Amino acid sequence: MNKRILLFDLDGTLLRADKTISDRTLTAINRCRLKGDIIGISTSRSEKNCLSFLGDLMPDILITSGGALVKKDKQYIYKAVFSRQRTRELIHTAREICGMNCEITIDTVDTHFWNYKVNPGQLESNWGDSVWTDYSNFSEEALKMCVEIFDDEKAGCLADVLKDCDSLRFSDGYWYKFTKKGVTKENAMSLICSTYKKTNKDIIAFGDDYADIEMLRFAGIGVAMGNSIEEVKKVADIVIGTNEEDGIAVYLEKILEG
Repeated sequence: MNKRILLFDLDGTLLRADKTISDRTLTAINRCRLKGDIIGISTSRSEKNCLSFLGDLMPDILITSGGALVKKDKQYIYKAVFSRQRTRELIHTAREICGMNCEITIDTVDTHFWNYKVNPGQLESNWGDSVWTDYSNFSEEALKMCVEIFDDEKAGCLADVLKDCDSLRFSDGYWYKFTKKGVTKENAMSLICSTYKKTNKDIIAFGDDYADIEMLRFAGIGVAMGNSIEEVKKVADIVIGTNEEDGIAVYLEKILEG
């Protein structure tokens, strides 16, 4: 049997609204693994934050921070970091355009920094650790910066100024992600294919949001969740049930039966 790569986005896809993976979905994924399939996660979350949601799921592949960090088994095979100086410049520019009080998150290889006004752990009990900072004298190399921007004009201005960044908005709020130019989920997938000596035709990718559109286009089979935004459904090869309806489990069970 030719091994497939099953690649799952987290929020709105693998995770339900309560940020857990259903037992049925976990069982279906593990059955695929036993048949030889390679299991991967592709998320805009930081690695540390991502791991706090996975529970008993132990993926072979981790694509985190929107493609800026790629891990195969326990080894990092790709890192796309901004220098310390450039990271400070990104933060300064974001504040200059969006205001000193704008909320900013920074992913590093091992930490998720945030100048939050409300501790996210109070909103989601299994959020994972976010380290509060006011970013004064910040001296870390960033994989990804996210900025909460309520004004579309300011968001566009920031994206225009940060010409060395890939910028994308998330659909479920006012957050925009900034990674190094060319750092995307789909480019990380291309690296994974090379590492496993696979082609994109061997990938089944599952997603629901803007950051997943090119990922689904790249995959041999692009699967949109029933709760996906319309832009994702339009590019998908198939639309399945929602993340609350065990859409992934139902789809995988049909594959296993076939």
